[in-house]
Amino acid sequence: MKRFLKLTVICLLAFSLSNCATILGGPVSSSQKTKPLPGQEQRQIKVGWFIADAVLFLPGLAIDFLTGAIYK
Repeated sequence: MKRFLKLTVICLLAFSLSNCATILGGPVSSSQKTKPLPGQEQRQIKVGWFIADAVLFLPGLAIDFLTGAIYK
């Protein structure tokens, strides 16, 4: 029973830390990581990944925004 519980917890953690744009969106460029300075144009988000994160696993949005993978 303990083994099953550990495996379940590991799977849930792996699933919760996974999200669409970070895993499937390709490498994150330096322009995605850099926040725009005041007066500069704001970064655009990848709408498809945004919708996929919102539908599949909402906390994945936070991870995508923190890593910068959600931005074009």
